[in-house]
Amino acid sequence: MKLSELQKGECGKIISIDTDSVLKSRFSSFGITRNSLIYVIEQTISKNTIEIRINNTKIALRLSEAKTIEVEKAECEI
Repeated sequence: MKLSELQKGECGKIISIDTDSVLKSRFSSFGITRNSLIYVIEQTISKNTIEIRINNTKIALRLSEAKTIEVEKAECEI
């Protein structure tokens, strides 16, 4: 499933990232890498932006960016 499909309050473990090297590098600088746990904090009403927490850092991603991140549902501590 894609990160964009997770709902508010759900966690996922990153399986893969399918995007160009520039965006992968940007993601990596935020700690968005394979096997990392992501917690969905909030989505905008229009669902164009997703606020996530990863490694105690809050990050807002565009929906198009979230669609490039493959995750599996996981348990994580809030």
